[in-house]
Amino acid sequence: MRILAVDYGEARVGLAITDPTCTICQPLKVVSRSEALKEIGRIIKDCQVKKVVVGLPLNMDGSEGEMASKVKVFAGMIRALGVDVELVDERLTSYEAEGILKQTGLSWRKRKKKLDALAACLILESYLRKTENASGC
Repeated sequence: MRILAVDYGEARVGLAITDPTCTICQPLKVVSRSEALKEIGRIIKDCQVKKVVVGLPLNMDGSEGEMASKVKVFAGMIRALGVDVELVDERLTSYEAEGILKQTGLSWRKRKKKLDALAACLILESYLRKTENASGC
């Protein structure tokens, strides 16, 4: 079984996936928002994904804003593909991903292409840590 993570954005959607044992995760790809659902469906089928973790963008005080509502609608569309979906707090993951990528010395353009997939990977790592002793996988 694999777990797929989604970092949903206004223009781009970052994807990350675990290995079959759910112990290691890696950034997978960044796709346009318009192609995201189709690509997620393909990955679910091809990689035998049993769960999708979707980053929920909460405000710093924990409240939900307009983007959180959009993410919940998108998560519902993923759930309609027949897979279990969990929402996970994603506060500061894009900021953390940007910091990691800055250390690589890549130009802004190259970092931008990798940012959302790395943010999805950070969301997935957070989820795996929280479910380590539970039935996360």
